[in-house]
Amino acid sequence: MLKNFRALLSQSFIGLAVLSQIAIFAQSSSAETIVGQLGNVRAEISYDKPEEYQYKNVRLQISRAGKVVLDQKLPQESEYDRPVGGIYEKEDKLPILDLDGDKEPEVIADFFTGGAHCCTYSLIYRYDKKSQKYTQIRQDWGNGAYRFQDFDKDGIIELESRDDRFAYAFTAYAASAYPLQIWQYRQGKMVDVTRRYPKLIYSHASEIWKTYTEIRQQGDDGRGFLAAYLADKYLLGQGEDGWKRVRQAYTKSDRTQYFTDLRKFLRETGYAK
Repeated sequence: MLKNFRALLSQSFIGLAVLSQIAIFAQSSSAETIVGQLGNVRAEISYDKPEEYQYKNVRLQISRAGKVVLDQKLPQESEYDRPVGGIYEKEDKLPILDLDGDKEPEVIADFFTGGAHCCTYSLIYRYDKKSQKYTQIRQDWGNGAYRFQDFDKDGIIELESRDDRFAYAFTAYAASAYPLQIWQYRQGKMVDVTRRYPKLIYSHASEIWKTYTEIRQQGDDGRGFLAAYLADKYLLGQGEDGWKRVRQAYTKSDRTQYFTDLRKFLRETGYAK
């Protein structure tokens, strides 16, 4: 799994851009729909596509037992925000699943903003039985995306992702690496639960270090990978051990400034105190 996730990270989800290209050749009409259903809950996103890369009048309709409960136009940052269905799942199927284990399925509307490697976000809809209405939150994934997992096999879904704040932080995008992030959706809120999975963090850090040694042999200074590796070490409570290894590894003339910037960044992002 982690080998696959390493590929997911190193490719930086650039494959999302390919999805938009696929759609252009596959669609012949301007009106499109993405549908999903679980039990008596059915959801449909509809939109118009007047031109290439243009998506207008994006609407979400949610029905329960055949009765329409929500029918609204979805917010878009621009007309280039494309509904993508399930990210890295079935593109033509709208994800509907019980994220928090309360026997009530959530509806997830994913969007891709276009470009070579940016950006994705999710609108997550939760049904409130008292008001009999849906409430919505937004989760921004940046250049990345997520995968549904159930690491504990307890029926509570985790969303496996990465910390996209590390993109461009110390080097070019293509040479950046990212700490592991694991989220849970809990009754209308996204909660970062990464530290609950030390084995996954440890394996992820090992993969980052392995990739760092490989790119060093290709001439890259590895600044982006060292930053992500150190962040993973902080998640494990091994920050000082991580610093020792990073100081030994990075010997370029700008090391003093790099270490100063790195420590500041790790504090600002909440990894170090």
